[in-house]
Amino acid sequence: MSPKLIFGREPVLWLALVAVIVKFISAFLFHVSVDQQAVINAAAAAVLGLLIALSTRDGVNAAILGFIQAFVALAVGFGLHLDADHQALLMSLATAVLAMFTRTQVTAPVTQADLTKAA
Repeated sequence: MSPKLIFGREPVLWLALVAVIVKFISAFLFHVSVDQQAVINAAAAAVLGLLIALSTRDGVNAAILGFIQAFVALAVGFGLHLDADHQALLMSLATAVLAMFTRTQVTAPVTQADLTKAA
């Protein structure tokens, strides 16, 4: 089932629902700090953004990087000891891996004949 069909035209409403559920759980079930709530909501936004990007095929790489960045922030927000240098290295690795994959999946919009004609 396509994320478009699940989320319809209202992804923001789904994110609002997640935010309210996080606040409810924090108030009644177990304590989650305000900072942790913000990180959870950012991760939810990244997941939704990734699902929407995958369903439309626009900006998938940016959505994947945002997804990874949000989950690094989520992990750090919940106690993973990862300094800024290591976070930057992790994001650099993710960017390089995505670039290597993308390179094999795209074609230049210009043909060799177009390049010869322009020269």
